[in-house]
Amino acid sequence: MEDTAMTDAGKSKRVNRRSLMAGIGGGAAALLAAPHVARAQSPIIWKMATSWPKGSPGPGGNAQRLADMITSMSGGRLTVQLFGAGELVPPFEVFDAVASGAAECGHSSPYYWQGKDQAFHFFTGVPFGLTAEEHAGWLYFGGGQELWDKAYEPFGVVPFLAGSSGPQAGGWFAKEINTLDDLKGLKMRIAGLGGTVMRRLGVNVVLLPPGEIFAAMQAGTIDAAEWVGPWNDLAFGLYKVAPYYYMPAFHELGPALELMVNKSRLEALPDDLREIVKRASMASSMEALADFTFHNIESFRPLLEKEGVKLRSFSPGIVSALAAESEKVLTEIASASPLAKEVHDSFVAYRAKATEYARSASLAALSMRDAGLPR
Repeated sequence: MEDTAMTDAGKSKRVNRRSLMAGIGGGAAALLAAPHVARAQSPIIWKMATSWPKGSPGPGGNAQRLADMITSMSGGRLTVQLFGAGELVPPFEVFDAVASGAAECGHSSPYYWQGKDQAFHFFTGVPFGLTAEEHAGWLYFGGGQELWDKAYEPFGVVPFLAGSSGPQAGGWFAKEINTLDDLKGLKMRIAGLGGTVMRRLGVNVVLLPPGEIFAAMQAGTIDAAEWVGPWNDLAFGLYKVAPYYYMPAFHELGPALELMVNKSRLEALPDDLREIVKRASMASSMEALADFTFHNIESFRPLLEKEGVKLRSFSPGIVSALAAESEKVLTEIASASPLAKEVHDSFVAYRAKATEYARSASLAALSMRDAGLPR
């Protein structure tokens, strides 16, 4: 029996060795037959330069959310790193940074670059211009985006609408402004074409980055300043250095924020990442408008009741003068270049239709609500 047991044991060992070798061989064959799994590509890193203090209410926060949105929607394949004003480039050099490739993208507003081409004004908003909703309509469906692309193309920059503050405030003033004479000699921080119009009415216009407005008002370097609206103005403490608050602004009914992207860097992306940049910007546009709308509503009453701000509005005489001068400025811009005329004509034609519609729609609806509800 011992001989039989040894024989059986030997057979068992030989069988096990064959099974083991077969298993190894089968495993090797399986490995050879399996498709090659590539290692995950390193993420594409983009720098986003901005004109806003990092994390500041409104523009700063929305720029950060847009950067995070692109990063998240791409699963980290396209990672956007945000740099606040002055961290990568000065606030008024963001466009040049994107054009040169020093930053792959930027978050700002087109009127800061109006020195490149006067047509740029129409893509952020002009005096007595479009509301945020009307402006989005013109860009997305009225041919405005194609004109914006055309305007930025010589600089190698691709623009996207990235939001709006909605109607802004007219500004903070050290004294009441009752007549045109009260504007003469006033030193005021005001951006864009609003500044051009004010200058023609005798105002000494000073263009300052947002982060310097409070200090300039406090030091008496300027007598008045416009920034955004109740939310941002409250956060910047402007009520501490000027008692009179004028609303609404004549020059910014729905000014736009923009995402600028270096064209060659955008075109180097695969199709899905390019689409993510586009769609994230569109989503950010709605989110930014909602952000401003909600927080302006929440901040308005505290400014008046808690901080004792004196709310005012420009007199009919001042409004008429501002409107007349604004139309002269737009006409002059239209004559600056063939592109400026093309953009101007498209914008003004759309504005006329939008104004007519608003009289029976949004303006009429708001008037009806105001009349119907108790104050």
